[in-house]
Amino acid sequence: MLPRFKTLLAAALIGGTALTLPARAGSFTDAQTSEIGEVVKAYIIAHPEIIQQALETLDARNKEAASKAQSSAIAELHDVIYDSPNQAVIGNPQGKIELVEFVDYNCGYCKRALADTRAMIDQDKDVKIVLKEFPILSPGSVEAARVASAVNKVAPDKYAAFHFELMGGRGQADEAKALDAAGKVGVDVTAVKTAMADPKITDGIQESYKIARKLDISGTPTYIVGDELVAGAIGIDDLRQKFASMRACGKTTC
Repeated sequence: MLPRFKTLLAAALIGGTALTLPARAGSFTDAQTSEIGEVVKAYIIAHPEIIQQALETLDARNKEAASKAQSSAIAELHDVIYDSPNQAVIGNPQGKIELVEFVDYNCGYCKRALADTRAMIDQDKDVKIVLKEFPILSPGSVEAARVASAVNKVAPDKYAAFHFELMGGRGQADEAKALDAAGKVGVDVTAVKTAMADPKITDGIQESYKIARKLDISGTPTYIVGDELVAGAIGIDDLRQKFASMRACGKTTC
C-alpha cells in the first residue's frame, strides 16, 4: 500500500495544493502505478465535483491568458486603433476618455446601442468616440461602410449626423440608403460618390479587418476602452463605470 501517497493525494485534491512526489514516476513498480490509478479513480468517483472545479479553474486561466494577450495586442496596435487617419470621430475630438467602437450598419445590437452612444456624447463632453467601419454581415453592410467612409472624407463635420441618421433607420442598410441618409443631413451626395472611388476608402475598411483579426474580434458592436476589449452592447451604465475607472486610475478596473 502507499499510505504516504494517499495522504499527499488527498491533501492536493482537497486543499488545491501542488502534489509533489518524492520519487520519479519511473521508480514506481507496475503494481504501485496501478494502485495510484485506482486511488485517483476512487477519489474522483467519491468527489466528482472536483472535475467541475478543475474545469472552472482552467476556464478562468484561459480567459485571463486571452485577456492579457488582447491587452498586449491593443498596446502594440495603439496608434492605428486610436489615431488612424481612416477613422471617424464623434463627440469631443480632444476628449480624454476614448471609446473605440467597431460597427456594422446592419447590426441590430449596434442600433440598440445607438441611444447609449448619443447619451454619452450629449452628457459627457470629455468623451471621444472613435468609430471603425467593420462591415461583416452582408454586401449591403460593405456598401454602407464605403458611403460612411466617404462621408467622413468629404464632410467630417456632418459625419455624426449621418451616422445617427443611417444607424437609426429601419430596414437593411446598403449604398442607396446610405446615400439617402447623407443627403438628408446636408452632405453633397455627388461628392460622396466621387470619394467612394478613392482606394483609401477600401484601405480604411481593410485596416479595420486587420485590427479585428489581430484582436480576435468577430462581432459588432465591439468596444475598446483603454487596453480592454469589450464584446457586445454592454449598456451605458457599464461603459460609464469603465470611464470612471479610467479617470481614477487609467485602467478600466482599478
